[in-house]
Amino acid sequence: MDKKTDERSPVMSAAEVADYLEEVFPAVDGTYEIIGTRPMGATVRTIVGPAEIRPGGTVSGPTLFKAADVAFYAAVLGMIGKVAMSVTANATVNFLRKPAPKDVIAEARILKLGRLLATGDVMLYSEGDDRLVAHATMTYAIPPQ
Repeated sequence: MDKKTDERSPVMSAAEVADYLEEVFPAVDGTYEIIGTRPMGATVRTIVGPAEIRPGGTVSGPTLFKAADVAFYAAVLGMIGKVAMSVTANATVNFLRKPAPKDVIAEARILKLGRLLATGDVMLYSEGDDRLVAHATMTYAIPPQ
């Protein structure tokens, strides 16, 4: 079977996405690093500090969800530009193993980018470990232009 890939290029670089996030969500400044944008995807580092650690020395579930959400938002913004009101319409997170108390690396991938919806997934890793700690499926609503 022939697999057709989406050949569209990002319209915003990682630096542009980071600057825009700081502008529209100043509270996230310093908690995330947009490592890169690419066609239909983005990579984001979530900075993990003592507030994100649960008893037992693991990264909290809400922190992993936020990592997935920010990474997918970065991927969507990278592809469609400055559309702040693109919002999470659906999200499911499967927690696969106990994450190490380290920064979280989120690899977002847009599987379908339409006019009103973007659907994809995010793979989450403890920094320096290639084993998945969580997997999220995401759908974002994009406001009509």
